[in-house]
Amino acid sequence: MTWREFAAAAPELAGAGAERLETTGLALVGTLRKDGWPRISPVEAYIVGGDLMLGMMWQSRKALDLLRDPRVAIHSATCDREGAGGDFKLYGRVVDVRDPETRRRYADTVEAKIHWRPQDPYHLFSVDIGSAAFVVFGTNRYGLRWNARRGLTRWTIPVL
Repeated sequence: MTWREFAAAAPELAGAGAERLETTGLALVGTLRKDGWPRISPVEAYIVGGDLMLGMMWQSRKALDLLRDPRVAIHSATCDREGAGGDFKLYGRVVDVRDPETRRRYADTVEAKIHWRPQDPYHLFSVDIGSAAFVVFGTNRYGLRWNARRGLTRWTIPVL
């Protein structure tokens, strides 16, 4: 499912996720190494033309992981232990993007956001979203969870 389709199915959750990704400008991506162990790496995630896109250095370990096994977990960067800003998680599979026009739109987006343009060669992946969640701690504690089969679920997190 594209980001556009996800946003149509769960607008509150997609809005919270987009805000977290935009605010921090950074996400953590979980991949599986060749030996089966997990790998966590930083990545910049951008929504481009209705797709969540991940650009990576050419032949980086995380990119090679994804070319071998497309399963991915993406987590918004959380910078305080209180978690009051929220915690966004997304699970899915990546698709290797080779289309020149899509790559140009991605490069245009990156340049507009951070005043730097990726140069070939680099890896570009779009994310096929399977499920997502958002949790807020602190005073206003709640969670949102979504997948295509069950739809959106909202719950309140009790204060301990």
